[in-house]
Amino acid sequence: MLQLESLQKAIQSLKAVLERAQDEELAAKIDDITRYAIKAGAIQNFEFTYELSWKFMKRWLENSLGTTYVDGVSRRELFRFAAENRLIEDVDQWMIYHQARNIMSHTYNEERAEEVYAIAIIFAADAEKLLHQIEAHND
Repeated sequence: MLQLESLQKAIQSLKAVLERAQDEELAAKIDDITRYAIKAGAIQNFEFTYELSWKFMKRWLENSLGTTYVDGVSRRELFRFAAENRLIEDVDQWMIYHQARNIMSHTYNEERAEEVYAIAIIFAADAEKLLHQIEAHND
């Protein structure tokens, strides 16, 4: 049985910072540097939560299918196994999350940051769905 507290907390944190970043009333009261810092925090939360998400996905698959079945597979193959086992719905969307995470870990520019921020908003809902699926089948 997987201990899911770290994933639960990461998703809660991501959702909370995204909520702040999207708060128009707050945005009207703060300067550009603070708005930027909040978005940067959202991106950092996205990166961390994505990492935990795929690792928990892998652990669940190892527990359910066996480690030899999952070890050494590509990320796309891992996501395919996750979709086959109804942990996620869309393999291609999870590959977009993977690519977004890689973009921010290797380079930084504001345009890319805005792209990743937009992806983080979509990711939060999918990460929560993943968590619910793991919770429902966490034997």
